[in-house]
Amino acid sequence: MRLAIRTLQRIAIFGLGVLSVWLIVDVFELVDRRLPWIFALTITYIIGAYLILPRAVRMGLKILQRKRVPSYTITGDGLPGDPVNLALTGTAADLRSAFATAGWCEADRLSLASSWRMVRAFVLNRPYPTAPFSTLYLFGRAQDIGFQRCIDNSPRKRHHVRFWAQDLAGTEADWSSPAFWLNDQRPAEDEHVLWVGAATKDTGLSLTRMTYQITHATDSDTGAERNYLIEELSKSGVIGKVTNYRTGDELVTKRVNHYVTDGDIAVAEIEARPQ
Repeated sequence: MRLAIRTLQRIAIFGLGVLSVWLIVDVFELVDRRLPWIFALTITYIIGAYLILPRAVRMGLKILQRKRVPSYTITGDGLPGDPVNLALTGTAADLRSAFATAGWCEADRLSLASSWRMVRAFVLNRPYPTAPFSTLYLFGRAQDIGFQRCIDNSPRKRHHVRFWAQDLAGTEADWSSPAFWLNDQRPAEDEHVLWVGAATKDTGLSLTRMTYQITHATDSDTGAERNYLIEELSKSGVIGKVTNYRTGDELVTKRVNHYVTDGDIAVAEIEARPQ
């Protein structure tokens, strides 16, 4: 049975590879008929490297990771990103209220305007307490919300966490089951949900190991950052008892950054605040 499943997985991955190559070649032929070859090649590279291949890799990882609780988020290039290391339960309003009480700022949505403001703040080292985050993926979708606290009032250093909402209806007693993690439907805004988070600490400027893109350098000890965040929320009185759970098997592929993680997810209920 395992051999049959493994064979089907390999066939699916091979099919994704063939489809990706066919799409890239088809794009080049289409563009090459309209533009000089150098421009056609450039456009094909951008579409292939940033649109077609990342989606194919994400689909492939989803096939390979079925029935496993994920240890890491996925970058836009389809590579393992920040570790999943905490989760809070409550509504979106509860989550925003909890972090506001703890003195954290909600991150701006990523856009051309916010990205340009972030670049200027980063280069000039000017404060931008609500700076946007790059996009990471979990449950097959981008993060729903993020929060941060600047270090030394600098946009280059910050504590930050991304969250993805996941429905608790019918699975509250067994939220760590594979079926729960394979559900890619985003819950309604006012629902009481599980907010699955990935908390990391930015420490400066760096290049990604796999794609050499400019990015924030991060502290490798994400367990320490998880503990820091939980301690901050606990001191502010916005969460209840914290329980640690273990994620599934660690991914064996290369990661965008090097992390040291104990694999635990800290889970707590957000305490309702008086209106």
